[in-house]
Amino acid sequence: MSSAFSSSKNVMTTREIASYLKIHPLTVMRYARSGEIPAFKIGQRWRFYKKNIKKWLKGRISLEDGLRKKRDGSIFG
Repeated sequence: MSSAFSSSKNVMTTREIASYLKIHPLTVMRYARSGEIPAFKIGQRWRFYKKNIKKWLKGRISLEDGLRKKRDGSIFG
């Protein structure tokens, strides 16, 4: 069953996301449990849509850029 998910380009496992984000798999699971990262469960295992992870990352980058600009006092890009 897990090989079907691993071979899919759209659905990723916890380990694949951890490698993609360069963080520990337990951190990925903690983020998933808390709702911090978009995820869903199949049985006991977390799965992630790659397109949702990309959107999530883009939103985090935009948020961090906005906070950095606010902190630095810059109102212009």
